[in-house]
Amino acid sequence: MASEGKGSSTVRIFTVLLAFVLGAVAVMLYNKIDQSERGIKVRYEDWAKMNIILDEIASKYVDTVDYAAVTDAAVTAALSALDPHSVYIPPVQLEASEEDLVGNFDGIGIQFNVPNDTAIVLEVISGGPAEKVGLQPGDRILKVGDKTIAGLKFPQDDMVKLMKGPAGTKVRITVSRDGETIPFDITRGRIPIRSVDASFMIDSTTAYLRLTRFSRNTVSEFRKATSSLASAGMKRLIFDLRDNSGGYFDQAILLSGEFLEKGAEIVYLEGLRHPREDYKSDGKGKLKDVELIVLINENSASSSEIFAGAIQDNDRGKLVGRRSYGKGLVQEPVYFTDGSGIRLTVARFYTPSGRCIQKPYSDDYAYDIYKRYASGEVFSRDSLHLDTTDVHKTLLGRTVYGGGGIVPDVFVPVDTTKATQFYISCNKKATQMRFASRMFDTNRAEILRVKDFKAMDAFFAKHPVLPAFRSFAATTDGITAGDEEFRETASYLEPQLKALVARYSQLGEDAFYKYYLPVDDVVEVALKEF
Repeated sequence: MASEGKGSSTVRIFTVLLAFVLGAVAVMLYNKIDQSERGIKVRYEDWAKMNIILDEIASKYVDTVDYAAVTDAAVTAALSALDPHSVYIPPVQLEASEEDLVGNFDGIGIQFNVPNDTAIVLEVISGGPAEKVGLQPGDRILKVGDKTIAGLKFPQDDMVKLMKGPAGTKVRITVSRDGETIPFDITRGRIPIRSVDASFMIDSTTAYLRLTRFSRNTVSEFRKATSSLASAGMKRLIFDLRDNSGGYFDQAILLSGEFLEKGAEIVYLEGLRHPREDYKSDGKGKLKDVELIVLINENSASSSEIFAGAIQDNDRGKLVGRRSYGKGLVQEPVYFTDGSGIRLTVARFYTPSGRCIQKPYSDDYAYDIYKRYASGEVFSRDSLHLDTTDVHKTLLGRTVYGGGGIVPDVFVPVDTTKATQFYISCNKKATQMRFASRMFDTNRAEILRVKDFKAMDAFFAKHPVLPAFRSFAATTDGITAGDEEFRETASYLEPQLKALVARYSQLGEDAFYKYYLPVDDVVEVALKEF
């Protein structure tokens, strides 16, 4: 009987479980049948399906719906299905993303670096709030307001956020200078963001100009810089667009016009719902007779590619460097009252010869630059894949290739042969930057008096950087090199050290690039191409 009773109980439990499962299935089947009987008709052309789903969520979801979060998620997902560059931008990100393009921001007006867990002022922007109260290059920033930022591995982006703020607001910056702690009360103001990072004469006729972005002020800055260079004797120009991520389209058109004859084609844009628009030079530029070489690399994108493509297709100058990024999309901004916005791709850019600047989309699109390094493209032209099915001709009949990005006329690979173990070890510990900071501290007054390159050269003649650096690397970081290895390293280490030290002078970025050029392989090749 005992065994029968146990068996009977098992049967009852099994029956109850089976009934529960069948009940669940019945509910699912009922809903399925109910769905087919109701037959909710959806249309994709007018977003009806999306609207129905959102209405269903609003009317039936089990918990309170966060409409903002769901909306943002839906918009983000929808745009990601279009192309990699059509994006939704939340309010905070939108403000930050547009500062670089507008050409100014609210802040205190300094540039700084963090070589050793402490922010060191590199430059105090002329006329800015920080200069007016007496901040100087070389000052070490200890606190922003009541927040200590020195010696705490404080994120650099967070330092910037603390210093920025609406114009008219105040912030106390506490610095260390010559062993003293000095507080500065600064009223934030409107700070211009430079497009022209550096401009100077390399020799009596050859000028160098580096452009970092195409902001609202780019053309006016460029004209001012080139006017000064022309007065100094410029006949040839090396125009450096490496690592220029682009910006305003109209600035690229105007800048191209500085070099091209009237009526020369610059670019055209076209999309499925955007009829073709052609842009040509107005012929009013003042640099039409200046010999031109343009430097590009894998980080030159957007507006910098429009300019480079126009110069190449019109046979106006040579391009030197490596294949550009390949971003040739027309982005139309849409703004919302909550401070957010979207950037929607509406057309593609094409060079005068008909090349599409935009590279093809792929599943690993975001890793394209990494792929170029992995495939060896940046190290050897032989590894550069040219799309021989997409062939075009320049104005004078030279062959150029499409397939995304602008391929330069003269390829210059990344050179990894010069790096000795001593140099690599120093790079890992940022020894060069910390040495530059130490040298400035030791010679602050003398460096701050430097106003021209002749005076800077005289300083380095008096204070040789190589023996001082060798001693600093050994005593501070324990990095040593034999005589032969150090001699091998010296030829490309010395210009870098001079550049980092000279940057603290009144010459700023001009000095950095001026002294660094001797070890810039791309500039070296460009000089030979004139």
